[in-house]
Amino acid sequence: MAERTPERLVRLLGLVAFLDRHPGVPVEDVAAHFAVSPTQVLRDVDTLWMSGTPGYWPDDLIDFDAASLDSGVLRLTQSRGMSRALRLGTREAVALVAALRALDESVGPALEPAEREVLASTLQVLTTATGEAAATVDVHLAVDAAPAVVAAARTALRDGRRLRLRYVDAADAVSVREVDPWQLLTGDEHSYLQAWCHAAGGERLFRLDRVLDAEVLATAATTVADHAPATFRALDEHDEVVLDLDGRARWVAEQLPVEEITELDDGGFRVVLRVSTPAWLRHLLLRLAADVRAVDPVLAAVEAGEAARHALEAYPEAAPAAGPGPGEG
Repeated sequence: MAERTPERLVRLLGLVAFLDRHPGVPVEDVAAHFAVSPTQVLRDVDTLWMSGTPGYWPDDLIDFDAASLDSGVLRLTQSRGMSRALRLGTREAVALVAALRALDESVGPALEPAEREVLASTLQVLTTATGEAAATVDVHLAVDAAPAVVAAARTALRDGRRLRLRYVDAADAVSVREVDPWQLLTGDEHSYLQAWCHAAGGERLFRLDRVLDAEVLATAATTVADHAPATFRALDEHDEVVLDLDGRARWVAEQLPVEEITELDDGGFRVVLRVSTPAWLRHLLLRLAADVRAVDPVLAAVEAGEAARHALEAYPEAAPAAGPGPGEG
């Protein structure tokens, strides 16, 4: 799947700081350190070479030693202050404290011990540095589900175990599913479990308030997410969306201003495009419904499914007798 802009931005900032501390590092070693290809490192250098501080004259840009680069070595000659530690204002620090507390409450129990330690220590340092302002922050994420269901989901996530769900879908049909849980999500006024459903043979979102019962099984989860975790951030204009499509939808790559096209081995293809408006994206997904294989972020698919359900409800005679809700199994 195409790399997201925030992920690359973090690596670009890290690359500057790394090279500032380690002058003269071979490209292959830098690639190994950041777990990317040497080609990607060179692309990052090309991007950084055109980045800098306002003014953007040659002396304002991040710079590398060209002779060293020709010999396969990265040597940073001008960091433009990007290697200095970030200083947060009070408002920024309080916002970060709130986000970390929300993260701790939502996924803290499912983190590895080392990850929980990093989260706790970072939160403690920020809380101490922010002082009284942090004391005013009270974060509580409401999860609209039975406490036993939430507890079972978090236990399965933490221990890497499979879950057996008794689930009622939007058509009031009850089914029993065995799933490998991936993560808990909160958005669009509901909470979800993102998981691999063994009955459906694919990724599904299960609304937690529709889970009647959840049992942690002794069987270890065998399927893990092969892409970036889904997020439930509202889509805005110019946001990036990645679509996996069947070959029949080739017109998308030919008629829309896509930013990247990747051919898939089975005849399908993947496109990266920018959202014009959320409504435009919903319309596109509804038009492509039969040919859509995957959508990232998942929220876009959920919103399109919700729009389709509302449309069907306006014509009861056309609605199916049973079927899954938007984004659900």
